[in-house]
Amino acid sequence: MTQYKLSADFRLPSHPRPIVVIGAGGIMEEAHLPAYRKANWPVLGIYDLQPEKAKRVASLFEIPEVHSSLDALIHSTPPGAVFDIAVPASRLIDILSQLPRGSNVMMQKPMGETLEEAKEILRICESKQFTASVNFQMKLIPSIIAAKHLIDQGAIGDLHDMEIRMNIYHPWELWEFLFGIPRMEMLYHSIHYMDMIKYFLGMPKQIYAKTFQHPKQMQLASTRSIIVFDYDRPIRAFVNTNHGHDFGLEHQDSFVKWEGTKGAIKATLGKNINFPKGEADHFAYFLSEHPDKGWVEEPIPGAWYPDAFMATMADLQCAIEDPDAAHITSVKHAYDTMRLVEAAYLSNDGGGTILPE
Repeated sequence: MTQYKLSADFRLPSHPRPIVVIGAGGIMEEAHLPAYRKANWPVLGIYDLQPEKAKRVASLFEIPEVHSSLDALIHSTPPGAVFDIAVPASRLIDILSQLPRGSNVMMQKPMGETLEEAKEILRICESKQFTASVNFQMKLIPSIIAAKHLIDQGAIGDLHDMEIRMNIYHPWELWEFLFGIPRMEMLYHSIHYMDMIKYFLGMPKQIYAKTFQHPKQMQLASTRSIIVFDYDRPIRAFVNTNHGHDFGLEHQDSFVKWEGTKGAIKATLGKNINFPKGEADHFAYFLSEHPDKGWVEEPIPGAWYPDAFMATMADLQCAIEDPDAAHITSVKHAYDTMRLVEAAYLSNDGGGTILPE
């Protein structure tokens, strides 16, 4: 009987660097800073365009210094510290351009709002010799890490099917900047799932995609998407999202499912259900070599918020310590994710095949 190790462990830095924060919005307060507090990593200072917001968050997390300007934060940051940037993607290029050469940088996704912006961000990071990451943290949710470890051990054989399904109700009003922009759902949400599929299966040959508005959410460019990854081998991989399911929790879905030649895994991501409060995560697997056991559910310690955010910062800090580390959140990896997003929008804009007469 083959024994497989079920683990959600990830590598931690030996000597954690201090962190300074640019942006005091909801994601910083609810995920980044709780992650650093849980890991006992020092946060030295914070800056936000709204000083009162920065002061409030600093008080909550005992951050010793609130800066009056970005320039003041930059000049007070000690060499080797990490700049953690969580601002709308349209502001990234301007902020990155002001950081010192050789900086360590974590930036919240996406990597710009277009592929051209992503190219410029990559150019800045490389020309200024940054060690830089983009916070695509969903692939580092504890249950996703556990699935990756099982798959890497060969527990379910050759992976040939990956499905990501979100049928939820998302309170988009929490992010005012998303209203009125030309690209929304695939760029700001499904980008996580495209990044995750790439992490498990690599880059596809091509992408098919369609993104839709919702009749009750017409102020947003789109809130529903179907994205199909096309590989040059017998693999089915797709994303199916609907953020307008406002009919109670009973039939809401939020899961990732993997099928292989010897078994399957399903991870339910409870945070997306009843967001932002969330529901419990679930993790289950089926191994064909033990069919009598059926689907086995296992508890996985930790949660998306804050543990995945701890894992992304750990990935960056390990890369700072060891340039040969895997660095799966690097800007180079993130640029490939932005290529997937651009391909998805090009497919959407190109439309489907017209019905023959």
